Amino acid sequence: MPVTKARKKEQVEKLSVDLKNVSSAVVATYTKLNSSQTQDLRKALRGTGAKYRVVKNTLAERAAKGSKIEEALKNLAGVTSIAYTTGDPVAMAKALTKYAKDNPEFTFKVGVVEGRVISIKEIEALASMPSKEEIYSKLLFLINAPAQRLVTAMNAVGRNLAVVVDQGVQQKKFKEA
Repeated sequence: MPVTKARKKEQVEKLSVDLKNVSSAVVATYTKLNSSQTQDLRKALRGTGAKYRVVKNTLAERAAKGSKIEEALKNLAGVTSIAYTTGDPVAMAKALTKYAKDNPEFTFKVGVVEGRVISIKEIEALASMPSKEEIYSKLLFLINAPAQRLVTAMNAVGRNLAVVVDQGVQQKKFKEA
């Protein structure tokens, strides 16, 4: 059943609203994916705060006009799907890369991170990066480590003195007065 012009216009408007605030996206293609496999991908992406849409190439190009991902959606060919997020692009890239490894019929075309077009290899490199939470925890550890070492060194003097006195008492090195 063909889609009417009014329905296409509505689809473009909905997608355009979604893509206005998007700074990171991955454009992909797939062959022979069934609906349950697509649902699995949507669930995985939903957990990262990303969305996934299968789109017609011309409608995607029209919807992306004026957005940060406009360059990636120009001159598309074949079956196209878009995964996009306003949040952490690393989490989205990890979910997509894991899904692509499990389903070889799902492949990447191009990606966009913070408005910059990236290649397929860069998408895979992005997926191997630590997440924001991991980076924050490492940074906090590095900030906290010098203070922790200082406290340990300051406590060592008192602890060492107590150990020496205790050994002296055990070996009866002190004379009673």
